[in-house]
Amino acid sequence: MEFVALLCAVVGLCLCFVMRRRFDKKRDQECYILEFQCYKPPVDRRLSTEFCGEVIKRTKNLGLLEYQFLLRAIVSSGIGEHTYGPRIVFEGREDEPTLRDGISEMEEFFYDSIGKAFDRSGVSPSQIDVIVVNVSMLASVPSLSSRIINHYKMREDVKAFNLTGMGCSASLISVDLVSRLFKTYRNMMALVVTSESLSPNWYSGSDRSMILANCLFRSGGCAMLLTNNRAWKSRCMFRLRCLVRTHHGAKDESYGCCIQKEDDQGRMGFYLGKDLPKAATRALVDNLKEISPRILPIRELVRFGILSLVRKWKGSFKKGGAGGLARTVINFKTGVEHFCIHTGGKAVIDGIGTSLDLSEYDLEPARMTLHRFGNTSASSLWYVLAYMEAKKRLKKGDRVLMISFGGGFKCNSCVWEVVRDLGEDPNVWEDCIDTYPVKSLVNPFMEKYGWIQGEDLTTFKIPE
Repeated sequence: MEFVALLCAVVGLCLCFVMRRRFDKKRDQECYILEFQCYKPPVDRRLSTEFCGEVIKRTKNLGLLEYQFLLRAIVSSGIGEHTYGPRIVFEGREDEPTLRDGISEMEEFFYDSIGKAFDRSGVSPSQIDVIVVNVSMLASVPSLSSRIINHYKMREDVKAFNLTGMGCSASLISVDLVSRLFKTYRNMMALVVTSESLSPNWYSGSDRSMILANCLFRSGGCAMLLTNNRAWKSRCMFRLRCLVRTHHGAKDESYGCCIQKEDDQGRMGFYLGKDLPKAATRALVDNLKEISPRILPIRELVRFGILSLVRKWKGSFKKGGAGGLARTVINFKTGVEHFCIHTGGKAVIDGIGTSLDLSEYDLEPARMTLHRFGNTSASSLWYVLAYMEAKKRLKKGDRVLMISFGGGFKCNSCVWEVVRDLGEDPNVWEDCIDTYPVKSLVNPFMEKYGWIQGEDLTTFKIPE
């Protein structure tokens, strides 16, 4: 009997040891954000209304119809006049970019935001195990990640990844890459750098679907420190709950709606097609179908399922189906407290707000970020998150749903859990957060250039 009891005790201890190891291993696979720093370019790169007009006037390939289109686009864009552009535009050389222009733009951002992230966190460059850089429209040799490694003299065994062509959803792709590495390697520290290079990508032609990008995209970027090391947990800001990526590249309509190409005159630009809203809606719906069961309580999923069936059943008795019945909307507020939406434009924010039945309070961070910083591509999500932090909205235990879109066509989303109360430390919104939200999103372009609407096509001349 004593032998049996001893054997049972040994087996029990072994089971406890195995379970403890599995529990510890799972904890070591968590992905935390230790620090993130958004970039604020210097004031001499600010795009005022007057300067934007000067840039447009010196674009020789535009006529009255293009002027009128651009005016309508910028007036309805939701973008203010405190956004930033690349130095090459201020030097009047946007038609003649060099490789050095693109690299200089990135280096100016790199050394500002990455340095601040290291200083604020207390992390040394020598502690970085993984570096991921995503800049979609600039590739160089050595790579951008190698330039950062050289500048900060990182270790020889650092794992470096350089992502291009991923579009505005690239930062969540980078986070996904890091989180997957964290499931294999323990006690890791990762640096994720996300931005977009505008210097070599100004479009100087007259194709309306391509000059639209000149109105929307602005300079910006973000540097993030992520870790799965439990020793840093008490100082971390967010924990990744789940991340879902949806790719509709197999659909020709979705693939071609958002693409870099040449126009009929051979001028390179970024094409935004009329099918873009439809492609974004399809990608969003498929993405939400997958992430909803992971983040919403069962009672909400059951409620939505029952109401959808009832709507479908009632619609079968009505002529024309269920089109005349109220739309059934799943309540994401039962699973998350905050919504961090990509600032792709006013139409993107409005569309997501309608799809998810969000209030103006929910959409405020995205609207204000679009107004203050414009569409900074993949980094825009982090400006929105910084707005929430600066407004002291983020409390311990809160969950934040991030949604982003990108060429390909892609929709990526994730949920972060707030690890500690945030809002005490200054960030990129420090100098202006007290003035937001602004009372009106109307920008001065119509007031200054509205006369273009009344011009005659046969007599119009570009003003000197």
